Amino acid sequence: MAEKWLVGVDIGGTTIKLAFISEAGEIMTKWEIDTDKSNNGQQIPTDIAKAIQTKLIELDQQKEKLIGIGIGAPGPVNFHDGSIEVAVNLGWKNFPLKALLEQELGLPVVVDNDANLAALGEMWKGAGEGANDLIFVTLGTGVGGGIISSGKIVHGINGAGGEIGHVTSVIEGGAPCNCGKKGCLETIASATGIARLAVEAISSTDTPSQLRELYNEQKNLTAKQVLDAAKEKDELAKNVIDQVTLHLGLALANLSNGLNPEKIVIGGGVSKAGDTILVPVKEQFARFAFPRVLDGVEITIATIGNDAGVIGGAWLAKTNFR
Repeated sequence: MAEKWLVGVDIGGTTIKLAFISEAGEIMTKWEIDTDKSNNGQQIPTDIAKAIQTKLIELDQQKEKLIGIGIGAPGPVNFHDGSIEVAVNLGWKNFPLKALLEQELGLPVVVDNDANLAALGEMWKGAGEGANDLIFVTLGTGVGGGIISSGKIVHGINGAGGEIGHVTSVIEGGAPCNCGKKGCLETIASATGIARLAVEAISSTDTPSQLRELYNEQKNLTAKQVLDAAKEKDELAKNVIDQVTLHLGLALANLSNGLNPEKIVIGGGVSKAGDTILVPVKEQFARFAFPRVLDGVEITIATIGNDAGVIGGAWLAKTNFR
């Protein structure tokens, strides 16, 4: 009997990543299409269906080759019907993604939040491989996350489980977050937060830094510039990263004290700084973690990058349709 394939789909604000993946987790082929956000993203399910059908034709394969589709989308998911409650950057509100895609393709579809899929991908084939209890945090423009307990994603009562970015880090006087709260971890540990903290430090301190000249030239800074400067022992940049990793290490320790994970995986663009982030996070985590929790956990950098979402989607399809 010929091996069948799983379909992983990861919907982003700029591109949609797709892949055909074997039941063993091997990517057979992967590709991207543009995300059409016109007309409040109404065309997206049709575009995904056409992309899958076109790729099958290119590969001389029949639709019967496919077991099902696991798809990740930004925003809260209604698990009763696979609809997206709201995805601001796509224009979706109560959008029936599962129903529309099943209608277009005639294949079973399962939907989850994109950060949850990335967590599943890292658990299956990435830095978290073999761990049934895992915390995944992604540090990008915002801070996302997924929590896996006993091999299953923690969704909570209404799908908001794993919102690590919205753990409150600054109790009073914190920066406003897109969620409507203030002082969320996302306002500090995201790429946006790192750049903001560096600009504030330049304005409020006399600490010597190569970043001052950059800021005067550009009138802004990027997280990468701050992280690169910290790697070179720039004092102001190092102070900023110390602040970031204090709050990140504390948040991860508090979560871990309740969950006792085997692995914590840090992904997203900021994680590319490697030890510049990882080493101080481990130091702060060790300060705040319950000793037995600390003994059982490994903190590491994500390894499968942009493929995590589609691999996680394939895992979701495998566990739901096999």
